[in-house]
Amino acid sequence: MIWDLFIAPFAEFGFLRRALIGCLALSLSAPPLGVFLMLRRMSLTGDVLAHGILPGVALGFVVAGLWMPALALGGLIAGLIVALGSGAIARATGGREDAALAGLYLTALAAGVALISWKGSAVELTQLLFGSVLGVDDAALLLMGGAATATLLFLAVAWRPLILECFDPSFAQAVGVRGSVWHLGLLALVVINLVAAFQAVGSLMAVGLMMLPAIGARHWSREVGGLVSASVGLALAATLIGLLASYHADLPSGPAIVLAAAALWIVSLILGPVDGLLARHRQRPHLEG
Repeated sequence: MIWDLFIAPFAEFGFLRRALIGCLALSLSAPPLGVFLMLRRMSLTGDVLAHGILPGVALGFVVAGLWMPALALGGLIAGLIVALGSGAIARATGGREDAALAGLYLTALAAGVALISWKGSAVELTQLLFGSVLGVDDAALLLMGGAATATLLFLAVAWRPLILECFDPSFAQAVGVRGSVWHLGLLALVVINLVAAFQAVGSLMAVGLMMLPAIGARHWSREVGGLVSASVGLALAATLIGLLASYHADLPSGPAIVLAAAALWIVSLILGPVDGLLARHRQRPHLEG
């Protein structure tokens, strides 16, 4: 029973092994980025950028079909345009950056769906929006591994500046930390991870593997290092559970992984020692006394 449920799918099918390896690599890199977005009160930015990559993916699909390099290049360019364009529009008009982001991502989402619907079938539209483990070929696997490697190297260098920017931006500026450089680097890596993830979990679901483990981790630790470790652990568990559920229940891989991450977030919300519902309930009588 244990073999059939947990091991046989990966032992028998190469496409599931590739999806597992790729998603495990992204589980090491995407959730730490989600932690820093959460600490900077930019949790919804990941969702905006996930929608923003869609028109580039769609253009790549129109030009070259489901060829991974074209899809990845188009998504990367579109995501960077949305990430950098919102700031440029806000500075040029004096408006708020979040308003510019909202306008760009809604436009990008509509344009991407329209392009894919125009040139593709319903099956291809579903695959690009919600992911498919069958789409994780060697090129997608290399992209996932490359994105994870680049992210971990960046975080190794930028760890201290990013933490200073999150908690004391005035001090960071006083000691010469160039906050805009690290901020743009963080956004660029968010886009790269979203592009790498969309083949397995879909462009609409990719942000789930980044943000749900991050917001769940806040119930397990108060320190940044603990938050990152907990988010990675939750993402690894969600990846394994989601892929198994996708195989056994015949579900799209993207929603299955994100639902697993959501379930782990709810468990963290209830049982987590840091501001979890049970922990707060246990503390209340002591405080009232």
